[in-house]
Amino acid sequence: MAHQLSIPSCILTPNDINHLPPIRKPLRINIEGPTVSIEKLLPGVSWQTQDCPTKFPQPAGPPLADLTYRAVYGQAPASDADLVLRDEYLGWIRRPVPTRHIDYYGVTFDHCVPENDEDPEVLQINIFEMDDDDGAYARAGLLFPVDPRQYAGVKILAAPRCCQRRRGKTDRRRVNNQVFMRLARDNGVSWEAIYKTMFPEQQQLGSTV
Repeated sequence: MAHQLSIPSCILTPNDINHLPPIRKPLRINIEGPTVSIEKLLPGVSWQTQDCPTKFPQPAGPPLADLTYRAVYGQAPASDADLVLRDEYLGWIRRPVPTRHIDYYGVTFDHCVPENDEDPEVLQINIFEMDDDDGAYARAGLLFPVDPRQYAGVKILAAPRCCQRRRGKTDRRRVNNQVFMRLARDNGVSWEAIYKTMFPEQQQLGSTV
């Protein structure tokens, strides 16, 4: 049975503006977490990891974005324009030896973001798996108490950055940079050109050495 994606209410007073956000506010949303949690949300989901580079999006991407949209806004997307996939992150297993498997996954989507906006506001949401450690990681990373027994077998806990101990000061830049790189690669731009565009100060520094 599929677990429910659970995003508790904001603990701040007043609530953070993006937890939960106004329905018409332009927002880029990133959700990520362990694949074991995502497989509980989406039983039977497969991971396409044999191709290099992998095809975008992974089979889990669209349904995970849809679940997140419904949890954030309390309703289904009204149209395709309400939820536009922009990027995904695959955390590859590196040890003990590199393998073609992932243990962490994230997807980024836009809601009401203008096509020409390269730096929209970002809502970062993290999934917390509690079955393996009885909630120890969640308790260490969240600003509110959690009882793993309330989630076991039925719900998966996720929390926006405002309710986490980690402040996420670079979330907006990181997520928007990843979307920019995805778009550039899809348009055939080389890694070298992408790097020069994103980090011009490094090029200037190198030219003076």
